[in-house]
Amino acid sequence: MLKGKVIVVGVCGGIAAYKAADLVSKLKKLNAEVHVIMTRSAAEFISPLTFQSLSQNYVITDMFQEPRTWEIEHISLAQKADLFVIAPATANMIGKVANGIGDDMLSTTVMATKSPVVFAPAMNCNMYENPIVQQNIKYLESLSYHFVEPGYGRLACGDMGRGKLAKVDDIVERVIEIIGYPKDLKDLKVLVSAGPTRESLDPVRFITNYSSGKMGYAIARAAKYRGADVVLVTGPTALEPIAGVDTIKVNSAIEMYEAVMEHSGDASVVIKSAAVSDYRPAAVHEHKIKKRDDFNIPLVKNPDILLELSKKAENQVRVGFSMETRDLEKYAREKVLKKNLDLIVANNLLQQGAGFGVDTNIVKMINRQGDIESFPMMAKDELAHIILDRVREIYKEKHQAHL
Repeated sequence: MLKGKVIVVGVCGGIAAYKAADLVSKLKKLNAEVHVIMTRSAAEFISPLTFQSLSQNYVITDMFQEPRTWEIEHISLAQKADLFVIAPATANMIGKVANGIGDDMLSTTVMATKSPVVFAPAMNCNMYENPIVQQNIKYLESLSYHFVEPGYGRLACGDMGRGKLAKVDDIVERVIEIIGYPKDLKDLKVLVSAGPTRESLDPVRFITNYSSGKMGYAIARAAKYRGADVVLVTGPTALEPIAGVDTIKVNSAIEMYEAVMEHSGDASVVIKSAAVSDYRPAAVHEHKIKKRDDFNIPLVKNPDILLELSKKAENQVRVGFSMETRDLEKYAREKVLKKNLDLIVANNLLQQGAGFGVDTNIVKMINRQGDIESFPMMAKDELAHIILDRVREIYKEKHQAHL
């Protein structure tokens, strides 16, 4: 995701400085080139050698330390950085930048850069809520500086409140969102459905399937990275919410149908990756059904969401999923035609690495013309971007034909 990107991590003096080591490690694992600038106070909490080992680059701690190259270091790093991330960002550092003060290597380098800057504040809750600090944050946001809001919890001082450094994964997520991908889906509304549905039988039991929602969430996250306005309609899953994605939680197929229909009217793209129950119990019992020998469950058919969508806007790109255990291409082709899809993503659930609940997938993509692309096993995050690449091509073709 971050291959070829240069990221400067600024570490300020605070107990959360140790979490910056995890941040540097995760950015390196995403193939970024990472440089670290520490304030003198930060070096009291964690050794520069830790960051040097993790980043595989010299760490700068002193504005006047002997330079290791003939470049002027704060200007050099400021010019080649694709992004700065300051974590933890103290009230002091936020105040310096907001008021144009550069009196150490970190603040001076931030003053000199034209790259995006992300602050991840960490401080006492009363400091964070201080009107001056909040004014500085709002001012910097008005100048297009980015902030990752701190978390709520018990702080090192013993107070309870908002001031904990945000989760490292959330900081990484913001970095990827800003510089990880081109914003080639900007101005498009992408509606994604994900996960299973639950069809209640009584207050205790329901009918469902093995879908984890991982593929749909990967698509929603990838679309957000690429600048789309994303709405995610999701059945029950154990997955973390995606920051910046409008998420609508549903349970039953009827609820998913209603949510998709409500939000699909102005959507440029609809990607239906949810595993929706085809049938539901004809009646939901008010009380728990007691065990007996002659127990039967009458079923009725649920609405076909994709089929209903096919009756709507012609210029909308519609993508379906076909999860089969045999005759994959045959059933997928039938769905493309019956449901008037632009693209279908088909996989065999019996194929190892392609089933529910795993982080990988093996798929075939079939378009309206019947062309087939086969893809080997890959991470669902990677596949999500390939799907969006095809969606973008189809959208451009449709839009040009409409014009």
